[in-house]
Amino acid sequence: MADSIRGRPTMKDVAVAAGVALKTVSRVVNEEPGVNSATAEHVLSVIERLGYRRNESARVLRRGRTASIGLVIEDVADPFYSGISRAVEDVALRHGSLVLSASSGEEPRRERELVLTFCSRRVDGLIIVPAGSDHEYLRPELNAGIAAVFADRPGGLDVDTVTCDNKGGTYAGVSHLIRHGHRRVAFLGDSASIFTATERLYGYRRALGDAGLAADESLIAMGPAGQAGAALSRMLSGDDPPTAVFTGNGRITVAVLRTGHRLPMVGFDDFELADLLIPGVTVVAQDPAGLGRTAAELLFRRIAGKPGVAERIVLPTRLIPRGSGELPPRA
Repeated sequence: MADSIRGRPTMKDVAVAAGVALKTVSRVVNEEPGVNSATAEHVLSVIERLGYRRNESARVLRRGRTASIGLVIEDVADPFYSGISRAVEDVALRHGSLVLSASSGEEPRRERELVLTFCSRRVDGLIIVPAGSDHEYLRPELNAGIAAVFADRPGGLDVDTVTCDNKGGTYAGVSHLIRHGHRRVAFLGDSASIFTATERLYGYRRALGDAGLAADESLIAMGPAGQAGAALSRMLSGDDPPTAVFTGNGRITVAVLRTGHRLPMVGFDDFELADLLIPGVTVVAQDPAGLGRTAAELLFRRIAGKPGVAERIVLPTRLIPRGSGELPPRA
């Protein structure tokens, strides 16, 4: 019988092969009462033989949902964002939902295109790492009933948001260097247009100010990670070079390590093998899994109909001393 069926087997094919009514197959597939055990076992054996699979999309659409959510992150290849993505998938799986994910590449226009594409596929909700601050394009979708959560950075609308303590984490890292004798601490941050970069720069300035130190603008460089090495080299060639450096994210930390400069350092974001270098790299660690998990749990609560004002959750960071941030200034 299976060989005579072209294409994917249907519920009708199962009914014909089993010699029962279509409604009987439907009850067995959907685990409804009203079918005796012998008939149910027979139908299940035919389902197994034919390779029939229930159309989950049609089933959930009849309930008014697609059992899918959209996730827009900066770059799926970045370990930080892959950690967020995996945590979102774990939560979605527990809710019987799939995750459609894509990378914006820090381009607001691409973020908009991706989000609206997910909306056109009728996802139940969205988790967005904003590439920009204008999200008016999303308002009609929210009014139509799609739930949304901003993760890692706030967006331009009043919806649930989960971020990390960027200011406090940087403050702790820079203060750590100051306590170990450094008065000339360089700051290498991401592009100034990025929310997390400006938050971390604020934490840097505040740590210096609270220690009675003036921020030297010549020791501050903001830009893509690929420019960090050259920026640090310029600083070190000056008349009054830095004795330590704070790096604003994991990619910048790695870029600095590749230059060969072994300056006392604290980096924002942990990264693989940081503890195996000599000395180990002291970091301010975020919790990407916690961020993704919290954002996803907020989203599914909204999808389930939870009312109330938008929540703002800030997750703590953790200073991990490993050696590079505990070195004193060189003589």
